[in-house]
Parts: sequence; structure tokens; C-alpha cells
Amino acid sequence: MSKAAELAKAGETLTNQPSGRKNLVTNGAMQVAQRSASVTGIGAAAGYFTLDRWRLTQSTSAGRLTMTQTADGPSGLANCLKLDCTTADTDIAAAENLVLQQKFEGQELQQIKKGTSDAELITVSFYVKANAVFTFGCELFDQDNTRQITKLFATTTDWVKHSITFPADTTGAYDDDNANSFDLNFWLHAGATWAGGTLNTAAWASSTNANRAAGVSSFYSSTNNNFFITGVQMEIGSQATNFEHRSFGEELALCQRYFEIHTTLVDFHMLAMAQAISSTQARFFMPFLVTKRAAPTATFSASGTFTAVTADGSNAGAATAIAAETSDINGLRGVLTVGSGLSAGDGSLLQMLGSQDSAATVKLDAEL
Repeated sequence: MSKAAELAKAGETLTNQPSGRKNLVTNGAMQVAQRSASVTGIGAAAGYFTLDRWRLTQSTSAGRLTMTQTADGPSGLANCLKLDCTTADTDIAAAENLVLQQKFEGQELQQIKKGTSDAELITVSFYVKANAVFTFGCELFDQDNTRQITKLFATTTDWVKHSITFPADTTGAYDDDNANSFDLNFWLHAGATWAGGTLNTAAWASSTNANRAAGVSSFYSSTNNNFFITGVQMEIGSQATNFEHRSFGEELALCQRYFEIHTTLVDFHMLAMAQAISSTQARFFMPFLVTKRAAPTATFSASGTFTAVTADGSNAGAATAIAAETSDINGLRGVLTVGSGLSAGDGSLLQMLGSQDSAATVKLDAEL
């Protein structure tokens, strides 16, 4: 490429990049894993298991896998997401699929200008490797307008960076709200329902399921199989720029918009202010560390891992119940029940108990 062409490309990249955060993907460097660093026996169910914001969708397959955060990234990226096939599935039923995905709010994507004459190109870049050569699919899926496009990529046993540019779509704008408008999907296994047609690769089109994953290999073809991915970036424009490294604290806060966990493994942790409403109950208010996408679902560990500390510093004993009453995007109100020891009207503290064998946890889930 001539110097003039290089400068032109650089100018195009600078012009097309949005101000501020260029990488629309959260946790693309696979740094944050609030739930767990490793989960085994993942089967025919969808969910968030390990690395934040990375969801597995799996339908009907007999295949099973282990998902881990692994310290085996390419140069400049310490961590990666690793999938290990632990139970093979070579008899692929029509409806089977395995998809690694990240879901996006519509209000996070307005700079793409989708559905207008000024709609932008989108470039997705990422590093992958596997135990062998596979062909997998990278799909952009418009949930608001049921439109999609998929392009294939190949793995080798070494880290390879892929850069895939998708055309602009002048049909169908994204809703400007906090609901799921868009998915970035990596297809790793698909039956005829999803792969029985002709891959839609040239332009955005109304979704036909059979055209979404045609030509992809099966991650579940052998228990020898593994898949590694990291450095995932989605940006505006026709060029993949260098991966945008954000501080761990910034990445964690972006993840906590969707999921937040409080836990303690040693002694105790003061979780929230409370006020006794009877001799056996205290109402507490727990502010969230980060404003949530929506009012989250709160999940508490066993009630006995919580207690109330009274105004004079005494411990009211292990709780017999704990539950959220109501919540919004900034905090929740709940009630803790103990055997006795509280005085109505007195202030108290909600305390989480902890040990290496029994840790109190509070999980706040506002995922898409």
C-alpha cells in the first residue's frame, strides 16, 4: 500500500471512530469474572456462567463443556475465555446450537446510525485459537428488526487475529432504550434448523434461521476439542484498530451495570444500614455500587450466613430469613429476620458472615 493510501485509510479510521469509548464490547479482554473463573458440566441451557457479559446459548444438545477464564492470551492480552468439550455430540439434531454471545442495549448503539442513509460499517476483531482447524461463524443480529448477517472464520492451533467488516444496514433503527437490541454471536455448533440453508454473508437481511450458521464446524465433534477467544472489539468503520485497553476498574464498573456480587470469605462484612421494625425483624437499604441497567433480581445465600448487629454492638444471631422487598436501578430495600434481640426503632447493621466453607453472597442480576 502506498503512503498516500495509508494516510487515507488512517484518516477514514479517525473520521469514523466515535468520540470516547471506541470498543462497544464490554470485557473483551476477558478480565472480569465476578461469578466464577471456571464452571464445569455446562449443558443444554443458556446463561452467564463465568466471564462477565459473555453468555452461552445452547439448545437440546447432549454435548457438555467446561468454561474458564484462562491466563493464556496472546501478547498484550493476559486472559482469554476457554471452552473445553467434555462430552461429545456427533448425532446433531436439527434444533441444536451452541453460541457464545454478548447482548447490547439499543441506547448503546445509536452511533451506528442503523436504519438511516448514514448507517455505518461495523468491524469486529478478535483473537482465537483451538486444538485443530475449525470453521465457525461471527454473526451480527438485530433483535429489534429481526435482521442478521454472518461471516465465517477459521481457527488454527496458534493465536490468530481476525478482522471482519460488516456492511452498513439502512433498514431498521435500533430502539433508544435499555432493552436488548443487538447480539454479537459466535456460532460454534449448529443443527439443520440453523445451518441447513445458505449462509447470509453479503448483506443484512430479514433473519431466516437456516441461513444463520450454514457451514460451521461442530465444537462438540470430540472431547479433544477446545476453543479460546480474547481481544474482542466491535467498532465503527472499515478498519480494525488496535485493541482498546481499559483499566480493570473501568471494565469492572461496566460489567457491574449488569451484574454485581457481594461476598465475604473471612469473618464478616458490613453490607447495609438497617432499622429494627420489631424484636425479630430489621429493614435494610442496600445501595448498589453501580447504577444498574434495570431493577435487578437479588439472590441471597442461605439466610444463616447473615445477621444483624444492634445499636449497642451485640450480634442478634444468625438470620432465619432474608429477602428483598423492592428495588430500582440504584438500590434495594429488604427485610432480615432473626430469632430475637432487636428493639423496634433502633438502628442496626446488616452483616454478612463468612468462612472458607460458608461464604455469604448477594447477587444482583440485571443482565439482558
